[in-house]
Amino acid sequence: MSDTPVIGVLALQGDVREHLIALASADALGRPVRRPEELAEVDGLVIPGGESTTMSKLAVLFGMMEPLRERVRAGMPVYGTCAGMILLAEKILDPRSGQETVGGIDMIVRRNAFGRQNESFEAAVEVAGIDGGPVEGVFIRAPWVESVGAEAEVIAEHGGHIVAVRQRNVLATSFHPELTGDHRMHALFVDMVRAVK
Repeated sequence: MSDTPVIGVLALQGDVREHLIALASADALGRPVRRPEELAEVDGLVIPGGESTTMSKLAVLFGMMEPLRERVRAGMPVYGTCAGMILLAEKILDPRSGQETVGGIDMIVRRNAFGRQNESFEAAVEVAGIDGGPVEGVFIRAPWVESVGAEAEVIAEHGGHIVAVRQRNVLATSFHPELTGDHRMHALFVDMVRAVK
């Protein structure tokens, strides 16, 4: 069996192409995923940024929400960035009407916590488990994590707020590493997928 994991990128909205490029640079085979049958064929999944309420509604519309929840519960590795982090939370502090989550990490997130689009910024973030110095993070209408449960491991903070969390096979960051050319977060995730493949 090939050691190259097949990792899907949920292609309902967001930086799908950038994630596919980052996964390729981390020696994974990336492919867009829009339907349950495509989800069934991947070893892991990236949930990109975008607008979390819209993504939640599209996931329900495309018949993806329950299959996503089932795969996460069954142990499929998943990595969520920005809105993807919100979708992986067990609870949203200020959900929009009808907004659902996939779950997977015992955390409470606050949407748009770092401010509006025009308050977007880049910052160097020290991430536990990533060698070679800080990761360059792009924060765009980014959430932060208000609190985590006992099983969730905080792996990065910025400005006193939690911005990266891991719980077993599920990883989430407030920021967008796919926009920087630094693909170490994706390499970490690919290693997580390999470990359970």
